Amino acid sequence: MEEEKEVQHALQFDDAIIQQQGDSDDADGVGPSDAFIREILELLENNYTDRIQELCRDISAPDAADLLVKADKEDRRELVHILEDQLDPETFSYLDYEVLNDLFSHMPDPQIAAIVGALESDDAIRMVEDLDEDRRDGIMRHLSRKVRAAVEEGLTFPEESAGRMMQREFVAIPQFWTVGKTVDYLRVAAHALPDRFYDIFIVDTMHRFTGAVMLNDLLCAQRPVKIDTLVGEEHVTIPVDMDREQVAHLFRRKDLLSAPVIDADGRLIGMITVDDIVDVIDELAEEDFLKLGGVTDSDIFRPTVATVRSRFWWLCINLFTAFADTFVINLFSNTIEKVIALAALMPVVASMGGNAGTQTLAVAVRGIATKELTAANAWRIIGKELLVGSINGLLFGAAMIGIIMFWYHDLRLGLVMAAAMIFNLAAAGFTGAVIPIWLDRAGFDPAHSGAVFLTTVTDIVGFFAFLGLATLFLM
Repeated sequence: MEEEKEVQHALQFDDAIIQQQGDSDDADGVGPSDAFIREILELLENNYTDRIQELCRDISAPDAADLLVKADKEDRRELVHILEDQLDPETFSYLDYEVLNDLFSHMPDPQIAAIVGALESDDAIRMVEDLDEDRRDGIMRHLSRKVRAAVEEGLTFPEESAGRMMQREFVAIPQFWTVGKTVDYLRVAAHALPDRFYDIFIVDTMHRFTGAVMLNDLLCAQRPVKIDTLVGEEHVTIPVDMDREQVAHLFRRKDLLSAPVIDADGRLIGMITVDDIVDVIDELAEEDFLKLGGVTDSDIFRPTVATVRSRFWWLCINLFTAFADTFVINLFSNTIEKVIALAALMPVVASMGGNAGTQTLAVAVRGIATKELTAANAWRIIGKELLVGSINGLLFGAAMIGIIMFWYHDLRLGLVMAAAMIFNLAAAGFTGAVIPIWLDRAGFDPAHSGAVFLTTVTDIVGFFAFLGLATLFLM
């Protein structure tokens, strides 16, 4: 009976593999398929640990992280226990903070230290920086002296600086070496080299950075050539205290694969590679997107109570702004009582303004994040968005005249609606551009605060314009 079950599981897994390689459950075919994950979880439920170890023997770090993320807490902890000797330590660097923290809370300090010690220094720092101080100290005691020194040094830099994200593993050689000596050194020291690097950094006798040579230039040069003759004219360096957003912007503008990190004296102390920049860009984009909705990236893994708490204050702010809308509506209660159609139509004006403003806000926040929107072109962008809002207001206003004539047979009501639509969409375009610019200059995060201000403005303007015009021309 047990053998029949094993055969059935094997056949099911074969089907999952076919689906994973061909018609994957995932739209992009990247990562383990849902069928594979379900198979592993089913095996886990039936205690087929040997089979799980066999199937996950060659699983990559990102795929293993995906498997752990999609399992619930208990299954996740059990999988880590079963696959402890097979999981690439890099797997844990792909996990969300909430998931990682939950796993670490059920692992002893020596086991965590073994994982941290096997990672590159930048990943090791990210792994421990968010842990509470007592837990971090316990893990640090089990790290080697070299790794502990690198992590401790990294934690002294500001949280979102180049110093935090740089790795201490890089290739640096004296400027007087030849190509031949450099190649020989790389072969001999292969075991001590970083997992990936694209440039060889040149330093002087004081270990100050003097230039970089790309690997393709090194391999194409003759052995007797001095290495410093291959150095390009432009040297891009990253100050250790530079903000990571500026670092990402620099990488994008200069099309860099890697860049040296230097201290205040110009000494080479680290390296940042493009794979780290991809992570930063992804995190920043995700962060801005989620802030527009008042949520965080960990909400999907957070306990219910913690998620409720994190969203409660955002909803409180929205509640108070909603009372501002109510106050405006209440000013025109007599008008609404006499022209009942206004009650049905006024949400349309506010909704259109809110959506138009959100479109402009999204464009402005992105422009500020990518440095495409600065003081140099701010008024031009504001003017453009005002014009776009006005044109859309005219188009939708004309449409509303036709709809209201068909529905209510009232031309004056249609004209009031059209005028309010034009005014509110123009205001939405203007405020959607101005608010994030103003917040950015005031030192606030436009992605986090912009949506609250914008919806308040568009709702109040929309209600006031529509009900005010109705009071003037319909009463």
